[in-house]
Amino acid sequence: MRIGVALPTDHHQLSRETNSVDTLIGQVRELADAGVSAAWFTQRFDHDAITVAALAAREVPGIDIGTAVVPIYPRHPIALSMQAQTAQAASHGRFTLGVGLSVKSFVEQTYGPTPHPRVRHLREHLEALRSLLETGVVDLQGDTLVARTSLPASVPGARPRVPVLVAAAGEQTLRAAAELADGALPILSGPRTLAEYTVPTLTRYAAAAGRPAPRVAAIVSGVVTADVAGARARAEENMAYYATLPAYRAALDREGVDNPADLVAIGDEELLAAQVAAYAEAGVTELVYTQTAIGSPEDERRTWKLLGELAQRA
Repeated sequence: MRIGVALPTDHHQLSRETNSVDTLIGQVRELADAGVSAAWFTQRFDHDAITVAALAAREVPGIDIGTAVVPIYPRHPIALSMQAQTAQAASHGRFTLGVGLSVKSFVEQTYGPTPHPRVRHLREHLEALRSLLETGVVDLQGDTLVARTSLPASVPGARPRVPVLVAAAGEQTLRAAAELADGALPILSGPRTLAEYTVPTLTRYAAAAGRPAPRVAAIVSGVVTADVAGARARAEENMAYYATLPAYRAALDREGVDNPADLVAIGDEELLAAQVAAYAEAGVTELVYTQTAIGSPEDERRTWKLLGELAQRA
């Protein structure tokens, strides 16, 4: 099982740095030195996650890179394919594209109301993206988008074909991930939910569609720290919003968890190792760790070191 870390882990640190791209690439070097399997980049409103991933791959060999995640709004699948294939060529095959719908209220606040059903748009976006990545052409007249190439859209060297994972928690997004992508990035899904619902749902839909067994890269949170109370308070602050969103609330209820911070492993090395083992037992193929900076900088390095050791044993 691969174990990765999502960057940036500390948004405040990046705001104090003179060059955030240099900082992120330096963190990828630290992750690679620690033995962590992959560095994943989160898309925000500052740096472009796919661009930074491509740069990091060129400068830091021996570690996989990906996005967790890039929202499909407002990116057209042709433009997203160009970026993803360029990152794949730059990394010599070490890139994974993670995409997602993002939160409806956030999308509407940022880009305006969407005039179409979100899941239908996700499916059409994935259909167009899959055609582009597999064949270099697309001709789609959908209900929510149009995507047509008048020139070849393949990037020489972008091999193997860019794998696509979809941020998912509920039935319809999991189905889209299984039928039209290579797997899912489950969010706020604990071990019981993954074992009893997420993994079986993905597997069932993939098999029915004649697709290979899906990748399941669960997004989880944890830190090795002695300041359990302080880290817990920061985790609660960071995650409180998610408990108010229907899709994530349903995932938490399925797990039997009231507070999202209850899913965060905060404590010693044994606790974090037990969390990794529990997710492995649940059937995930890889883990993407977030919130490793809710302790001190020294705690974060201890966490990365342990995750690297656990990745090497897996």
